[in-house]
Amino acid sequence: MSQQKNAGRTSHVRIWVLMLILFLSVVAYADRSILSISGSAIKEEFGLSAIQLGLILSAFSWAYVIGQIPGGLFLDRFGTKKVYGVTLALWSLATLAMGFVGEFSSGMTAALALMFALRFVLGLIEAPSFPANARVVIMWFPSAERGRASSLFSSAQYFAVAIFSPLSGWLVSRYGWEWPFFVLGGIGVLAVFVWAAYMRSPKQHPQVSENELRHIVDGGALVDIDAAQTLKARPALSKAMFKKLLSNRMLWCAYIGQYCIIALSYFFITWFPIYLVQARGMNILDAGFATIAPALFGFAGGISGGFISDKLLARGWSISWARKTPYIVGMLMAATLILAAVIPSNVGIIAIMSFAFFGKGVAAGAGTWTIVSDTAPKEAVGLAGSIFNGIGNIAGFLTPLLFGIIVGVTGSYSIGLVFVGAHCVVAALLFWLVMGPIERVGEEQESGVTSYEKQGKEDGINAV
Repeated sequence: MSQQKNAGRTSHVRIWVLMLILFLSVVAYADRSILSISGSAIKEEFGLSAIQLGLILSAFSWAYVIGQIPGGLFLDRFGTKKVYGVTLALWSLATLAMGFVGEFSSGMTAALALMFALRFVLGLIEAPSFPANARVVIMWFPSAERGRASSLFSSAQYFAVAIFSPLSGWLVSRYGWEWPFFVLGGIGVLAVFVWAAYMRSPKQHPQVSENELRHIVDGGALVDIDAAQTLKARPALSKAMFKKLLSNRMLWCAYIGQYCIIALSYFFITWFPIYLVQARGMNILDAGFATIAPALFGFAGGISGGFISDKLLARGWSISWARKTPYIVGMLMAATLILAAVIPSNVGIIAIMSFAFFGKGVAAGAGTWTIVSDTAPKEAVGLAGSIFNGIGNIAGFLTPLLFGIIVGVTGSYSIGLVFVGAHCVVAALLFWLVMGPIERVGEEQESGVTSYEKQGKEDGINAV
C-alpha cells in the first residue's frame, strides 16, 4: 500500500491540500466580488438604476445564507470531494454565463432578471464552499495545527481583493465588463480538474507517508469522515441532531461570534469608504486607497491569530483558552474602531482602523472556523459548519441595512461606529463569560489505545 511504499520519509501533503483550498477560496471570493468592479459598466450598458444594480448585488448574499443548510447536508451525505468538485464546476459555469448576458437579453428588464438569477444561483451553489474547507481541515490537520490552517483559508478575502480586483479593473478598462467573468469562470473550470486529480482522504492519498499519516491521525484529525463506508453508515439526519446543534450554548457563542466578525467585514466593504467620503471629506480615489492598509493589517492579524492559538496549545494551554484568548483580545482590539468618531485627522482614522482590523483578523484566525473544526459532531461536520456560516452571514445584509438606518435617522456616523464596535464587545464577553469549555459535541472519551492504532487496524497499518 502507499503508506508502506512511503515508509522512512515524511511527506507534507496536507500543506499542499491547504494551498489548494486556499486557492479555491480565493476564486470563490473573487467570483462574489467582481460584480462590484464591473458594476458601473453594466449599469451604463443596460441603463440600470442604482436600486436595480443594488438588487443584483444583494442576490448573492440572500441565496448564500439560504443555501447553507442544504449545502451542509449534501457534504455530510456525499462527502467533500464530490460536493466541492460539482459545486466548483457549477459556480464557475454560472460566473462564465454572466459574461454572456448581453447575448441572451435584448432589453434592460431581461438583463436585470437574468443577472439577478445568475447571482442568486451563484450564492446557492457556493454555499457549501467554506463548510467544505472546514471539513478538509478536520480531515487533514491535527488539532494543534488547525488554527493556522483555518486562519489561512479564512484570509482568502484579502488575497481575492489584492489579486483579482486590480486584474478585474484592468480587464474591464481594456476589454469590457464581461471579461472578468470569462477569466474567473475559466480559472474555476480548470481548477475542477486539479481538485479531482489531487484531492483524496489522508489514508487514500498516494503521496502521504506513514509518518505524516501517523502525525495527522494521532493529532486528532477525523481522517475517515469521507470514507465510503463512513458515508454509507452515517445515520439519516434526525431532529435530535438539529436540536443538538441549535441548543448547544458553546456552539451558539461560536455562531454569534461569527456573526460579529462578518458584521465588521461588511461594514468595511460597504459603509467604510462612504464614511471616509461623506463624513471625513476624502475624495473617492483617496478613500479607495485608504482601505488598503486596514485590509493588509486584517490579513496579517488573521495569520497571526491562527499561529498564536496553535502556539498556546503547543505550550500546554487547554484547547478552550488557546482558542478563546486570542479571539477575546482580538475583538477588544477591534472595538477601538469606535475611537474613529473622535479622532480629528484622516491619518489617525486609517491608523485606528488598521489596528482594529488587525485585531479582527486575530479573532477570526484563532476562533470561528477553528472552533467549528474542533467542536462539530463527527457525523454532522458539514451541517454544523453550514449552520455556523449561515447564521454568521446574516450579518452580510443586516449590517449594511442597519448602519444605513442609524445614519439616516440620527444623521450621525459616530453612532453607527458605536453600533459596529458594540458587536466586538458583545462577542468578546460571550466567549469569555458564557461559552464554557470548547469540546467536540457528542464525542465519547477513548482510552487505552491511540487513535492511530484504532483507525490503522482497519486497513492494516501497523502502529509503531
